[in-house]
Amino acid sequence: MNIKQFEYKPLAHYSYAIVSDGKMAVIDPERNPEQYFEFAKANNAEIVAVIETHPHADFVSSHLEIHKATGATIYNSEKLGADYPHEAFDEGDSISLGSVKLKAINTPGHSPDSITIVATEENETALFTGDTLFIGDVGRPDLREKAGNMKAKREQLAEMMYETIQHKFTDLPDDAVVYPAHGAGSLCGKNMSDAASSTLGNERMGNWAFKKQSKEEFMDTLLDGQPFIPHYFGFDVDTNKAGAEDLQPSIARVPFTENATAEGIIVDTRDEASFKKGHLKGSINIQAVSENAKFETWLGSVIKPEETFTLVIDSAEHKETLLQRVAKISYEKLLEQVITLSDENLENTELLDVTEFKENLDQYTIVDIRNTSEVEEGKYFESALSYPLNELREKASEIPTDKPIVVHCAGGYRSATGSSILQKELAGTKVYDLSDAIQQFKD
Repeated sequence: MNIKQFEYKPLAHYSYAIVSDGKMAVIDPERNPEQYFEFAKANNAEIVAVIETHPHADFVSSHLEIHKATGATIYNSEKLGADYPHEAFDEGDSISLGSVKLKAINTPGHSPDSITIVATEENETALFTGDTLFIGDVGRPDLREKAGNMKAKREQLAEMMYETIQHKFTDLPDDAVVYPAHGAGSLCGKNMSDAASSTLGNERMGNWAFKKQSKEEFMDTLLDGQPFIPHYFGFDVDTNKAGAEDLQPSIARVPFTENATAEGIIVDTRDEASFKKGHLKGSINIQAVSENAKFETWLGSVIKPEETFTLVIDSAEHKETLLQRVAKISYEKLLEQVITLSDENLENTELLDVTEFKENLDQYTIVDIRNTSEVEEGKYFESALSYPLNELREKASEIPTDKPIVVHCAGGYRSATGSSILQKELAGTKVYDLSDAIQQFKD
């Protein structure tokens, strides 16, 4: 089979194209459809189908835009209750794509409306498992209590996942290739492998979910220790159910001004050194300087979908790239403007004297903004207060302000954000960022 896997690293997201006899199907596409159009052109293929394994929570899909541009039919589970033109694709349904046959099986667990796509051609089988079956794990069951057409409690979905793993893959061959929608680093699961694909036989041997165990044991393992749920997840489920607006018109409407100022919520995407040298008062530093930085995740974890904000970028030449990144989670809808800064009316950030800090730890309030699961594995400072970054804006008022505050994470990326949040929320208190020196304490 001619299968192309596309990867968007910041969200650890995989999407796919299958080409056969001049026809192409796209599975779980990301927000920007251009790479799929280019692949179809390079293969002299017509995009005739777009398949959604479920309404995704961590990114916005371009299924509706691809449909409008190509006329391709959108397929998904009838249980999804999609608001856009589509055809139901559930157990018993199949599509012919040249010499490839695509069959749907309902595999609830991550969501009530999840499907897995079984692609066969001669003796080859490929499984596009969405967020049901990952490499080394299965999808988390706790994202659909407040979003989507079908809501379900986490315990109900965990039980559905048990039944799915027990029964839905039984008749499929060991050499079937497993292609998931996410890999390691995604918040859609907790113990995913770095591998981009596997075989069903390998998963039967090595994936904990296939091990012999009771339903209760399975559910306890699945429900225990799942990562936090970013603010934007429910927003994206509902956006995907309705179908997102075309990308370019949506980002083109965002005003852009150079050498400007702003009020309200301000997200500054520049690197932390530039931010600390000069930024608008109250800005939150969520760095987007690296292509692989988890900017989208933290933007949607710090800023709520009912809020609006200004985006600060370093230069006009990066505007398109950063708008596209914001749009990966449909947050361009929340943008009031994009600006670059002038040199006037900027504040700088006082840097921590690390030597003095090391010698007088008891003279500081230390705030650990790592995830709860990270803190449970061990603290760097016994006296540190734990406030995960995704909760920091809401809980900042709980942090004592009788001493200077030092913020740390594991590697420095998050502490730049966390310290800027506390500088905004606890104005008048000295807040320092330990990002430059955290390795000294880890060693």
